[in-house]
Amino acid sequence: MSRADRCARFHELHREGTFLMPNPWDIGSARLLESLGFDALATTSAGLAWSIGKDDQAVTRDDLVSHVRLLADAVDVPLAVDSERLYADTIAGVAETVHLLAAAGAAGCSIEDYDPATGQIDDIGPATERVAAAATAARETGLVLTARAENHFYGGTDLDDTIERLLAYRAAGADVVYAPHLRDPGQIRTLIDAVDAPVNVLALQGGPTVAELAQLGARRISTGGSLARAAYGALLAGARELLETGTSDYLRSGLTPADRAAFEPR
Repeated sequence: MSRADRCARFHELHREGTFLMPNPWDIGSARLLESLGFDALATTSAGLAWSIGKDDQAVTRDDLVSHVRLLADAVDVPLAVDSERLYADTIAGVAETVHLLAAAGAAGCSIEDYDPATGQIDDIGPATERVAAAATAARETGLVLTARAENHFYGGTDLDDTIERLLAYRAAGADVVYAPHLRDPGQIRTLIDAVDAPVNVLALQGGPTVAELAQLGARRISTGGSLARAAYGALLAGARELLETGTSDYLRSGLTPADRAAFEPR
């Protein structure tokens, strides 16, 4: 499938219904997830960072673009990109990053309103200007743009502010909106009803199930860094078992030969 076809398919997935979009962190995890039949995949900033020995938000734009190229070449389904602030402080830089991700094979990308340099959420005015620049570049390249309001991810509780931001980002041209770490069903329903746009919801431990999120009206459900966290947790558990007991019972939940077929060269 060409990149143009993947972009068209990704846009189509957002028109009705609900779809799952898990977040792999390397070629192997991407191919395994694709083999299970998911319609689309997305990168994870945390998972990528851990896979190259860095902290989340310490990955460079070059790191990300190279990663996207590897994953996009490895799978046939649309690949969205967790692209943080689009690695730019200027409007021109935002647009440039969108174009770089498109050239690397992405079908979608995201932009956040949290600035790790200041440790603050951007004011809504400048944040909306950045979304508008990203949206223009996304239209030029065929990408699906997701605009994220990060309040709740960083401990905020003001749902009205989150909705105001997502409405502004949608009006600025975002195709999808997203408020990561919302878990209360009532708040999720309120947000979805208010923004009148495709909404991505993060699947969380203790939060609504996939079926419940679909009933609430979520168009897209992603996993963020959760699968990578679980995989690295399993690795540590196995290694600790070896050190502490010398046994290898951790292999009971390992990949089967049928699972490993997903790694075979195409």
